[in-house]
Amino acid sequence: MRRTIATALLMLIASFPGYSQQAAGDGTFTLKVQSNIVLTNVVVRDKKTGAVVKGLTAADFTILENGKAQKMASFDFQNVDDAVALHENTTVSGKASVADLVNRNFAANPVLLKDHRLIVMFFDLSSMQPEDIDRAVEAAQDYINKKMQPADLVAAISMDTSLSLDQDFTADKEALLKAVGRYNGTEGTGFANGNEGGNSGGTSDDASSFTADDSEYNSLNTDRELYAIRTIAKSLEGVDQRKSLLYFSGGLSRQGIENQASMRAATNAAVRANMAIYSVDSRGLQALSPVGDASKGSLRGTAAYSAGAMQSQLDANFGSQEVLATLSSDTGGKAFFDSNDFAPAFQQIQHDTEAYYILGFRSTNVARDGAYRRLTIKVNRSDVKLEYRPGYYAPADFQHQKSEDRELALTEQMRSDLPATDVAVYLQALYFRMEENRFFVPISLIVPGSQIPFLKNGDRDKASIDILGQVKNAQGIAVGDVRDTVKLALDASQQVQRKNIQYSTGFTLAPGRYHLKFVLRENQTGRMGSFETDLQVPDLKKVPLKLSSIVLASQQAPNTSKKTSNPLIRDGVEWVPNVAHVFRQNQHLYFLYEVYDPAREKNGDSAPKPSPGLGRRLSGAVKVLTSIEFLKGGVKVYETPLISADAVNVPDRNAVAFQFDVPLNQLKTGTYICQVNVIDDAGGSFSFPRLALRVESPVLPQTGISATAGEQ
Repeated sequence: MRRTIATALLMLIASFPGYSQQAAGDGTFTLKVQSNIVLTNVVVRDKKTGAVVKGLTAADFTILENGKAQKMASFDFQNVDDAVALHENTTVSGKASVADLVNRNFAANPVLLKDHRLIVMFFDLSSMQPEDIDRAVEAAQDYINKKMQPADLVAAISMDTSLSLDQDFTADKEALLKAVGRYNGTEGTGFANGNEGGNSGGTSDDASSFTADDSEYNSLNTDRELYAIRTIAKSLEGVDQRKSLLYFSGGLSRQGIENQASMRAATNAAVRANMAIYSVDSRGLQALSPVGDASKGSLRGTAAYSAGAMQSQLDANFGSQEVLATLSSDTGGKAFFDSNDFAPAFQQIQHDTEAYYILGFRSTNVARDGAYRRLTIKVNRSDVKLEYRPGYYAPADFQHQKSEDRELALTEQMRSDLPATDVAVYLQALYFRMEENRFFVPISLIVPGSQIPFLKNGDRDKASIDILGQVKNAQGIAVGDVRDTVKLALDASQQVQRKNIQYSTGFTLAPGRYHLKFVLRENQTGRMGSFETDLQVPDLKKVPLKLSSIVLASQQAPNTSKKTSNPLIRDGVEWVPNVAHVFRQNQHLYFLYEVYDPAREKNGDSAPKPSPGLGRRLSGAVKVLTSIEFLKGGVKVYETPLISADAVNVPDRNAVAFQFDVPLNQLKTGTYICQVNVIDDAGGSFSFPRLALRVESPVLPQTGISATAGEQ
């Protein structure tokens, strides 16, 4: 029976327009469904009295998008006067709560939310001063005690160092008072706004308000708040009714294109969720002094005497309010500034949501161009006035996305727990010791050339790929990142489709456990692929024979860079690791590995004499022996000559490095087990690591196209 239901569900989904299914390598599936219905709320009021006009039908309305008539797909009327008392814990069979309804728990019935107001009080504690928080909390308590109506379902959310749902939707006044009563100004405000960045003129001459790189904190702060709004909006997408977000904030400052992308993403998420934002500047009515208030030190420069400081304060204040105003106007809400009385914000929400029509339509413009589309709604009566959202941003496909939207998509994929599998990505991580507790970890990414669509440009094939990578330590803290765009321009004779694209970079890490994730996007169609894995950087202190990773390569690319710590760059060439360990008989098979801190012989005629200087110098010769065996079917078929090293040849890392070039034309095609024999004869320690490789005929060359990034 369960199988029958699953089959029917898949057939239903497969017939749904805008549906796509994607299979990941681990057998899981990612379902993508695009819904193009646009919902907008319309409040119809009598021109003379301002009273809500009720009783209209769908036939009374006309919807125009950029001047073109649209066919109405859904119609509803919400009236809080008709709200039925909602018993939160006994909504459906005594099981569902209001939160279940909002989250579209299928055991509950969303219809029961009809005619209710859904209000989210969002306290952005990270941007508010303690006195601003007190003012906002008093306003919220006054609303709950005196003005909250039976149809109101209210939730309380706060953000200081993280986003917190302090009270889910409820009509229980006691629970709401308890939730907002916890906000007392003692919450962390580590992301509070810094200076506007770049110019110290007119800033206070103390250590609290200016840091050299404060613009980064501002950017981070604003992005966090906008991301929080998006998170709230997405959690409310399941309910068609209008939602109102009452946003208490100490101001939002916008800096750079990254925030513009976040701004648009937050606005679009709110519009899709039918959530209007009512912004309240919790700073209230401010009295700005040219030299600042008593909480600040004296100003730098001459701005205090030239009106520059005053203008700077006004500009900063206006800038922080302008973002709030944009959020409100683009989502159909309103902004409230320069007043210590926040009650009008609550009244406005109740006024706007006392009775309204919900109109839905599917746009006749199917272009996914991300453009702003202006809405015009008309009703066949002349004695009324309409209130509605003026427009919305259309969804955008990759070709129409702006650069900031593309960057945001890449970042979102990095944050996502779901893998991106449109482009196959393979990764290899190695390690080389640089110092006692510091390792260089070379990273190699491989993308099959057949996965990259190249464009013909003259006699060359061109393409570009975006790469975003991040490594986190065991505590989940990012300790390294990579962002790069690689442009490829290749001759047609290079047969790109039959080769691999290889990207190399690296991180410097301490011993420990890490999580590594890379997201790659080809910029012709926007398809992405991701690869993530755990990474263990070993602690070699207690290992008898300290051995690096063993690098297998088939290419050595010229690289004359002198200032590099990458151990794969040496002697004017860069070793390009062969990630697949598949070699052709006409290729080179290079081996590279290092032995650290080899023991030194205590006695022997070859040992150099101790240094007569003051500095301590290691005495005695080393003796490290190594060879490589090739085993096939458990039988040794080839072994390199035994190499003996009697001196350290990488003195800055106290290492003995070994390099081999094995002629593959002596080996038959097939799979081999390579055993690397390493013996520290002076120390009496040894290691025999093994790895597999495959040798194939030279009919199809498999050389890769290498792209290298800087070390991180």
